[in-house]
Amino acid sequence: MDKPYVIGMDMGGTNTVFGIVDTRGTVIAKSAIKTGAHTDVNLYINDIHEELSKLIDAAGGIDKIKGIGVGAPNGNYYTGNIEFAPNLPWKGIIPFAKLMADKFGIPAALTNDANAAAVGELTYGAARGMKNFIMITLGTGVGSGIVIDGKVVYGHDGFAGELGHVNVIRNNGRLCGCGRTGCLEAYASATGVARSAREILETSSKESLLRNIPSEDITSKDVFDAAKEGDEIAIEIFNFTGKILGEAFADFIAFSAPEAIILFGGLSKAGDLIMRPIVENMEKNLLNIWKGKVKVLFSELKEADAAVLGASALAWEI
Repeated sequence: MDKPYVIGMDMGGTNTVFGIVDTRGTVIAKSAIKTGAHTDVNLYINDIHEELSKLIDAAGGIDKIKGIGVGAPNGNYYTGNIEFAPNLPWKGIIPFAKLMADKFGIPAALTNDANAAAVGELTYGAARGMKNFIMITLGTGVGSGIVIDGKVVYGHDGFAGELGHVNVIRNNGRLCGCGRTGCLEAYASATGVARSAREILETSSKESLLRNIPSEDITSKDVFDAAKEGDEIAIEIFNFTGKILGEAFADFIAFSAPEAIILFGGLSKAGDLIMRPIVENMEKNLLNIWKGKVKVLFSELKEADAAVLGASALAWEI
């Protein structure tokens, strides 16, 4: 094969991970840069080009690369644009696929980051053999990819499946980065967990390891570390987060009847601390026809690999 490799790129609100992938789905080289450090998208692409060029040269040069696939927040599969992404430093409509193609001189395609993760999971991970599942990415934001009858659902405009922006708290909900209030993302993302920690610490008189950290500096990892030590407040935070997720999952199941909901991203590392309250509250709120039928699974792929591999699959089709 003249062009044995493609590039897969996973753009998160905090980090951007990219890799060179072969036809068997092996990530042969990988690197990353910070996303949020770049207020100018052109400087961001310059830094990606600089880092990726090292990997490309080691793989035999740009002539060995068929194309670039990108998974990005609010990435539109149809247009190649990133549109009004709340967790990225660039606002408005960014013609990202075109900017990448122009910079590297090879074709580029783009999709939503969670859709890319879903494709990766379908091909290489926990969703192998499934035709109906929902991928939920729990990171800086909350993303989702919906697969029905073996195909990612994009909708008529390329934006189907924004389940992170389903309203879960109707009255007096938290302000979300998208500008609305009460979104799932405002509660179940890593930043949402940190915000829950601050709120619960303010209203509780219980002792907690989290009180040793300045309130504004608490992260979801701090909550996880405290929960592992048996900290009651930290466990309460995970129970609260899992309840909101489980109730939302029960609603998601009602419209697509998936075989499984697969969790991917940093918050999923909490293991049973987040899984137990999710399943408990999901089952409690399901219609009887789905009780006990829908699995909740953790991704079987390394963090970032699912989205990198899924994004890379776009490039084979260019």
